[in-house]
Amino acid sequence: MQDRLLQIDARSVIIRAASVAEIIPLRHRILRGGLPIEEAHFNGDAAPATRHAGAFVDQDAICCASFMFNSWEGEPAWQLRGMATDDGYRGFGAGTAVLEFLTAWVLDEPHLDRPVNRFWCNARVPALGFYQRQGWQIVSEQFDVPTAGPHRKMVKFT
Repeated sequence: MQDRLLQIDARSVIIRAASVAEIIPLRHRILRGGLPIEEAHFNGDAAPATRHAGAFVDQDAICCASFMFNSWEGEPAWQLRGMATDDGYRGFGAGTAVLEFLTAWVLDEPHLDRPVNRFWCNARVPALGFYQRQGWQIVSEQFDVPTAGPHRKMVKFT
């Protein structure tokens, strides 16, 4: 997958594939602050099909997300996990750019017989508007994730 460039103010932001090690500090700070850093590691992070991407200023991740190959209602699907954006970079398009990058990447997976165009996530309630602007739909009532607060399930089919 080819890197993409985004300008935020006078800063060049590179959108690219990432290693989980590069994004754990941001995930931890934004999604699991106050908990041990191990809480920022998710089951499936090291699976061969998992794809991690981020937006980077210099070498620092300012936004990240991961797609893990999973299922939705018994059908193959990509689960979005660990999407996080640094507070100082919200509202500038980094989240949209990372999500678009990851989506294009997994839709072009060479090891799959056909593109898997189902996506789902457990979205934090404060982020619902962001996902809705990206074409995701709410499909559940609110539920609580003990270490992360109120969430709702969302889906997107491309």
